[in-house]
Amino acid sequence: MFGYVVRRLLAAIPIALGVSMVCFALVYLAPGDPVQTLLPPDADAETVERLKRLYGLDRPLPIQYLEWLWRVMQGDFGKSIATGRPVLDEILRSLGNTVLLATLSVLIAFSVAFILGTIAGRRTGTWLDRIVTGIAVLGVSIPNYWLGIVLVIIFSVELMVLPASGMAGDTFDPTSWEHIQHVVLPVFTLSMIPVGIIARTTRSAVAEVMNQEFVVTLRANGLPEWRVLRHALKNALPPVLAVMGLQFGTLMGGSILVETVFSWPGSGFMLSKAILNRDVPVLQGTILVLAMIFVTVNLTVDLFQSSLDPRIRRG
Repeated sequence: MFGYVVRRLLAAIPIALGVSMVCFALVYLAPGDPVQTLLPPDADAETVERLKRLYGLDRPLPIQYLEWLWRVMQGDFGKSIATGRPVLDEILRSLGNTVLLATLSVLIAFSVAFILGTIAGRRTGTWLDRIVTGIAVLGVSIPNYWLGIVLVIIFSVELMVLPASGMAGDTFDPTSWEHIQHVVLPVFTLSMIPVGIIARTTRSAVAEVMNQEFVVTLRANGLPEWRVLRHALKNALPPVLAVMGLQFGTLMGGSILVETVFSWPGSGFMLSKAILNRDVPVLQGTILVLAMIFVTVNLTVDLFQSSLDPRIRRG
């Protein structure tokens, strides 16, 4: 197990370097000059060049990348072009709000989807299976930003029972009913797609395991059905965990539309503002942090899978 962990950690290093290269180069593919957003339209060329030198944008891209990577490894992500504040402070403040939203969403989505998928996997071909499959297809098919807008119209505009946007403060207080109200709609919106994906995966995994010979043997030996199901779920868990890990990483990095719809002050909302402002340091830092979180989550899930199923370590 120790050797497998070391191999996986070493394999993550080139992945991290590749992610950093993509994050650095991606923002330069968009048209426009980020310096122009800070200057009036009639700014002269000398002022533009002076500002470029200030932010290091006058150097060749490989030199800019190496300097940026060295600073990032020391915890210095630079300063925001739009606000002048350290990028790392901006990221940490907004990332906490995104982690809150993603964690609540995955807890709801994982528990609901796993229960629904298990029920459907044990009752394949029945009306329960068809209902769960319909819910899963519906959850995957509905765009989350569209669902968010519909929920705002229904619960905030028409019924006026839940707030439409914001967070009701700089930090979340789980004992405050006002704060809880603000997370209901975005959490429900974010959890719909993971519910559909994980429910379908769990259903397929459980149905496949329940048809294997060892399950028939356990039943023939008189083992209670709940114990048979426990053994079946243990064998079906590795692929389900892999999908859960991917979905958590996706929620962390892919909540930009939902956070924008609900004006949730998370990293996705900050990223959308940075895109509009062409704030290159914030774009690079935020994309890199979210990408590394995705890599770390998947590495953790991979190691956890290998502890449950030793066959993975021999692959």
